Amino acid sequence: MNKKKKKFKLKQIENFYGYLFASPAILGLLIFTVVPMIASLYLSLTDYNVIADYKFVGLDNYKEIFFDDLFFKKSLVITFIFAIGSTVLTLISALILALLMNSKVKGQGFFRTLFYLPVVVPAVASNILWLWLFNPDFGLFNSILTKLNLPTSDWIFDEKTAIPSLILMGVWACGGTALIFLAGLQDVPTQLLEAVEVDGGNWFHKFRYVTLPSLTPIIFFNLIMGLIGAFQTFSQAYIMTNGGPNNATLFYALLIYRNAFQQNQFGYASALAWILLIIISIFTLFIFRTAKSWVYYGGGE
Repeated sequence: MNKKKKKFKLKQIENFYGYLFASPAILGLLIFTVVPMIASLYLSLTDYNVIADYKFVGLDNYKEIFFDDLFFKKSLVITFIFAIGSTVLTLISALILALLMNSKVKGQGFFRTLFYLPVVVPAVASNILWLWLFNPDFGLFNSILTKLNLPTSDWIFDEKTAIPSLILMGVWACGGTALIFLAGLQDVPTQLLEAVEVDGGNWFHKFRYVTLPSLTPIIFFNLIMGLIGAFQTFSQAYIMTNGGPNNATLFYALLIYRNAFQQNQFGYASALAWILLIIISIFTLFIFRTAKSWVYYGGGE
């Protein structure tokens, strides 16, 4: 009995210290995430503008969003196109970049650092740099196209090319995703690659039947994180285009910002934010549901 009591007390002490050391993270999650989310859910059911007292309006904000707000529908389509385009192209570019960085060449460490640099560049500095690159009059891109005798573009200053231009800009910062792919490439079983060589396979067979299946968990992770990040894109539109031209880059996060901090409609903005949460959750759940058919884990079925 004494031994059982001692083990029980020891376990209690371990649990106490475990919760004690984890308490900063738990409190931070509750104070800065859970409580604000609950508050925003309540605010989404009110007419609240900070200055005056809030007024409970029920689902009126959601009805106005779905049936009366034309900006909501346009921003949702724009954000969806950008999220899918940037995520897919970023995944492909990052995978190609990781394959190149995984090659044994001189200066490998230098190239890895160089490709990762865009990730650590501050968002504002990056956006200002790309504003110059996209400038239709003296920007670098149009200067190169002119020297090559190719037609120039208005890039982000044209309604038709604004979203493709921002997708191109997003792909430029694929170094972080490439680094995760590179870590996955280090774990590809070499014995399987050698088995393909023994069977007479070439580099394509190695990639198709060994490398790519081994990277599916990495693709799965990057796909989810990329979509979540793309749906919340804000700084590019806010700094570079302010949602223009003709609201062609009015991303959903910028729409929330306008309603909250420019029009002081915090209840309406909270409703928009909760709709975004539901949309992201649906996409994430769909990816998780389909993952069993294309994600392969080592040692699994």
